[in-house]
Amino acid sequence: HSLLFLCARRLVSHRPGARRALALLPAELYPVLFQAAFLDGRTLALRDLVGTWPFPVLSLQRLVGHRNRHRDRRPLLGEKPSKLCVQAVILAVVAHLRRALDESCCGTSERRCRLRVLDMTGLQDDDTDRGPEGMSLWSGTVALAKACIEVSKHQSECLKRGSKRRKGPSGASAAPQPLGVEVRADLFVNGTSFGVLRDALRLGAAGPLRLKCRDFHAEELSVAGTLLESLEPAGVRRVDLRFNNLGLAGLCAVLPHLARFTDLLSLKLPYSNVDVRRLAAGTDAGLRCLAAQLGRLPCLKELNLDSSRLSGKLRQLLGDLQAPLESLELAFCSLLPGDFAFLSQSFHAPALRKLDLSGHDFSENLFQPLQHLLEEASASLLHLDLMECRLTDARLEALLPALCRCSRLCCLGLFGNPLSTPGLKVLLRKTVVLPDLRLVVYPYPVDCYSREPPWPPSASGRLFEDAVDEERFAAVSAELCRMLASSGRADAVWTASLSQHGALDYFAL
Repeated sequence: HSLLFLCARRLVSHRPGARRALALLPAELYPVLFQAAFLDGRTLALRDLVGTWPFPVLSLQRLVGHRNRHRDRRPLLGEKPSKLCVQAVILAVVAHLRRALDESCCGTSERRCRLRVLDMTGLQDDDTDRGPEGMSLWSGTVALAKACIEVSKHQSECLKRGSKRRKGPSGASAAPQPLGVEVRADLFVNGTSFGVLRDALRLGAAGPLRLKCRDFHAEELSVAGTLLESLEPAGVRRVDLRFNNLGLAGLCAVLPHLARFTDLLSLKLPYSNVDVRRLAAGTDAGLRCLAAQLGRLPCLKELNLDSSRLSGKLRQLLGDLQAPLESLELAFCSLLPGDFAFLSQSFHAPALRKLDLSGHDFSENLFQPLQHLLEEASASLLHLDLMECRLTDARLEALLPALCRCSRLCCLGLFGNPLSTPGLKVLLRKTVVLPDLRLVVYPYPVDCYSREPPWPPSASGRLFEDAVDEERFAAVSAELCRMLASSGRADAVWTASLSQHGALDYFAL
């Protein structure tokens, strides 16, 4: 805490004095005052600061958000973005625009606020352990949507009042339009938020408060295409349609809406109820349609098809892509050796930075294809997931030469594999030479279970923590930490917790 920051905290704690002081303070002090108010939950001070913001852009991510590098993901201020503070910022923008609309109707202007862009991207996430004080992606989306609707309605009311006072000879309204604010945000929609977001996108398109989406997430919603049509194409970098049960026919109906998003980098389609093993009519035609739609996305770098059963169809599905993928998630996709052969020989392999092959049985005929694929991707690979892949100690040791060739590897996910404590020690000793490997998510060792573990697990089975002998597991964890420290790798994190793993994202690599 610098002296400047301590003074800022003191000032925002006395709102009447701070409000009067804002007219006298230089603009350069606003960011530190904002940080101090956000840290201490001074919502009224935040509203005063936003209402007189002296810069055209206000980025919450830069001021109070999370550091987006996987090596340091701590928030700059506090553990979670405060729901009340985020709401205070939104309400302040609404109040500013309502005031500007009223002034436009009256023909006056006393505006001090220069805000034109409110950037809320990257601030919220979908953390289920957030607690009541945090703001989720869903609640942030609803709050912004309601704000857009409120400002649009107020604009309509002002125009009606202004038209009665200032009608020209032709009867047309001469009410001037105030300068608007563009809100850049990541949006999350499901059945309960669909209606309000749809209305906000329709009303706000030409209104003073306009939503501009960066990452669009839709869950359990078969009518996602309706909202995709309403999004402004520029700036959309990710579309995530999960648990939508669309099937091939549904995907072929929704994906044409993505052709407008020429900057789209990431497309996530997990749990879409696609299974090519079913001998259903139209499967081949559906795959051709899906492949053609993917081929129309010129900038696509990340593709997630988790839990789509694509046995033997990977070549057909990815064959039309215009550029190599850098992130490919194919967990529980029932891939065959031929799929791995295609991927190893494709132009994707040497470009892959993130690869998820969880849920495949690498104890049998997929093991050598996996080795070959890792060798082809070794120069670029940063993040590898092989969770629930039936990797035993012997199989993992045989995989280590190919794994250690991935010299840039940062994250390795092995949760859910039947590994023992000696097997984990071998893994640590062999991989400690990888200089960038700073996160390993390992399974609970089989010798740490208080009862017989369910080996081999089913394709989607998970081990239950309540079967683990906590005392034995704590001893193993402590020993792995000592081994890391003695090897000079105290910077590396070895954990059996999936919470840290889930925070890693392609855009943070």
